[in-house]
Formats: sequence, C-alpha cells, structure tokens
Amino acid sequence: MSDIPLGVLDLVPIASGSTAADALRNSIDLAQRTESFGYARYWFAEHHLNPGVAGTSPAVVLALTAAATSTIRLGSGAVQLGHRTALSTVEEFGLVDALHPGRLDLGLGRSGGRPPGTTATAPPPTVTPVVDGRAPNGLRIPPRFSFEHLLGSPRIALQRRLLLLPGAQSQDYAEQIDDILALLAGTYRSPEGEEAHVVPGEGADVEVWVLGSSGGESAEAAGVRGLRFAANYHVSPATVLEAVDGYRAFFQPSEFLDKPHVSVSADVVVAENDDTARELATGYGPWVRSIRTAEGAIEFPTPDEARAHVWNEQDRALVQDRLDTQFVGSPARVADRLEQLQEATQADELLITTITHGHAARVRSYELLAEEWRRRGHSSQSS
Repeated sequence: MSDIPLGVLDLVPIASGSTAADALRNSIDLAQRTESFGYARYWFAEHHLNPGVAGTSPAVVLALTAAATSTIRLGSGAVQLGHRTALSTVEEFGLVDALHPGRLDLGLGRSGGRPPGTTATAPPPTVTPVVDGRAPNGLRIPPRFSFEHLLGSPRIALQRRLLLLPGAQSQDYAEQIDDILALLAGTYRSPEGEEAHVVPGEGADVEVWVLGSSGGESAEAAGVRGLRFAANYHVSPATVLEAVDGYRAFFQPSEFLDKPHVSVSADVVVAENDDTARELATGYGPWVRSIRTAEGAIEFPTPDEARAHVWNEQDRALVQDRLDTQFVGSPARVADRLEQLQEATQADELLITTITHGHAARVRSYELLAEEWRRRGHSSQSS
C-alpha cells in the first residue's frame, strides 16, 4: 500500500455550553496542533444558519488560520458557488495567497444558492460492485439516503433567499469553474472580448479542487478539466464509489494533472480504547439528525445530553447510514477502517473530520491517529 497522506476537514463546531468565539479559537489551535502532527491539509467547510457550526466563510477562517500556521496547506471544503461569483471567489483567495503564497487549496462545491436535488449529468455506471451493502473488500456501503423530504423545507428556502441577492440566479456551475480557472490564469475574456485581470488573484498559486457526493455534475466538472476531486464518504457514504468511479471515467489529462487525483473524507473518533472512543462519539447521532431534518446543526452535545434524546423510528432512519459508516475506536481499529476505505476507493489522500464535545479529546483523536498512521509507514506529505 502506497503512502496516503491525511488531511483535516473542520466545520468549526460549537460545543454545547460554549460560543462561536470558542469554536474559532479551538479550530485555529487544532490547525496548529495537526500541523505539528504531520497532517498535510486543513480544510474549512461552509455552512449557514446552523446554531452549532461557526464555519460560515472558509476564506475568512483560513486567512485567520494562515497567520497562525506556517507549513500545512489550507483550503475550503468547499466554497459554495451557488451564491458567489467567480470574481469574488478568486479575489478572496487571491488576498490570502498574497500574504501566504503557495499554501491554499480552493475547493469548489455547487451547493449554496442552487435549489437542492437538481443535476444536469447522469453519472456513468459504477464500476465497483456492491453486494449486500459491501464493497468487494468489505467496506460498508449503506442504502442510498433520500433528501427528498428537504426539498420543500421552509428553512432551505429561507437559506436560499438570504444567500442570493433579490432576483439573482446562480451561474451554470461548469461555466463558473471555467471562469475561475480563467481569472486565476489571466486568460479571462468576456463574450464581447473584454479582458478581466484580478488583483490580487491572477497568478495566485492555489490548488483547485472540486468536491462532490455523486458521479454526476461535480465529478464530470472535475474530470473533464483534469482537476483534483474530493468525494464525501462522511456525507454520502452510499454514493462514494459512484463518485470516484464517475470522476475517473470523465478524467482527461490537463496542465494540472496527468492522472486522476482523489481525496475521500471520513468521520472519525479515536481514543486510547474502543469504549472511550464510543463515549466521545455519543453526540454524533443527535447532531446528524439535526442536520438532516433541516433544523440546522445543533451545538454538539455532551454524551449525557445525547443520551437524553428520545429516538423514534423516523429519527433513526435519518442517521443510520452515517452511524454505520463513522469510524470509532482505538487507533488500530480506526486505521484499519481508513485503509479499507482507501483500498475500496483507491484514494490518493484521506480527509479526516472529527467532532467531540471536548476540544482536548478532539485534538487527542487527531494525535493518536497520526501516530498510528505514521507507525504503519504512511507519509504525511501530499503530492
């Protein structure tokens, strides 16, 4: 097995009883600590109208974190292009790159202002067979989760209304990516032939990624442009094989890559032993439930607060696929699961997202995993 670097995906979670300021300070501290542990990347997700998540603007948070770190790559996982323009995106990352050149990953996602559930591309057939909910090497691939119950959610409609200017419509996703690449390269021309040069931003040494949960539009956008692709096992475990297979099927060599490059994410909690890790992960179920009901992510509960939640059959159906695919346990147990995920997806990198109520336990989880990963001979350097 080749060296597989680990990265971090941070939602800037707010623990119950704490504040957004606490969450931000904890995230900056975690970035510093994971840099010392040897992690290759540190990405910030983007979420809105969530009481328990402070990561509303990846560019702002990574700018703060860049000033507090020195070597770890920093990026977005992902910038939601549905409510942004190509120009504003390049300008934001260009500003940070101007002071911290060569360290930024510009991860792009199609969510945000776009209506949910729309797709322009049918994914190619999944190459990797799934039998009885398992990939050939035993990786758990749960039944597909349906987001149809969210399509008419008033909160989803409210978020869309607040993210978009009145009367505005999101640009075609593929066109938007092309505009970003052209603005970065200094080759942008309007239909009328006008040039646009972004200062700062043009020539910025940023690594462009596309994030996707399926083998459809995002996988195609990344593949045909020869960009790096990040697939979400932690968000949509049922479709991770479809996503990576689709991306590779669409891939065409480019100035950026001569072969496909894939990162795959996983939800992880590590402790010295399995029982301690399971206790630390107790809050995960209620937290996922709050997201999938469109109520908005709650503040991450303590184990006792989580145990007080009264579960019904509908609640359990909302979260079961995520609970079944969260990697929880000792360093050896979790590393085994991560190696299984890498083998099934042939990922070039793994992106680790860990949430616990206590900050010290979260830091320790990343530390224990890094030690075990290093013991197994994996490199911390990304390619």
